Amino acid sequence: MRILLINVPHPSIGSRIPDDHLPPLGLLSIGGPLIAVGLFTRPTAFILSGEMAVAYFLGHFPNGFWPHTNMGEPAVLLCFVFLYIAAKGSGLWSVDSLRGAPAAKV
Repeated sequence: MRILLINVPHPSIGSRIPDDHLPPLGLLSIGGPLIAVGLFTRPTAFILSGEMAVAYFLGHFPNGFWPHTNMGEPAVLLCFVFLYIAAKGSGLWSVDSLRGAPAAKV
């Protein structure tokens, strides 16, 4: 019995991920771990906040203005969460604080 952990695409089908989803996937897969460990937290969170705003306005906004009608709640929520992290900065137990980055005076 063979168990596959990842769903690899068949060569005749091609990639299952659309090409316009690859850049945000790359940003989130690099930015997520950076924020999780607290390395370059503020610029990374600011970039990811902008990415979520673009995702909302390009992917959800054409279907209606309000997030609850166009299924855009996750994009709006993540946009504001990342914006809060960008304003607040990393915590005391982050790599940024170990390397002596200036802390937020909030």
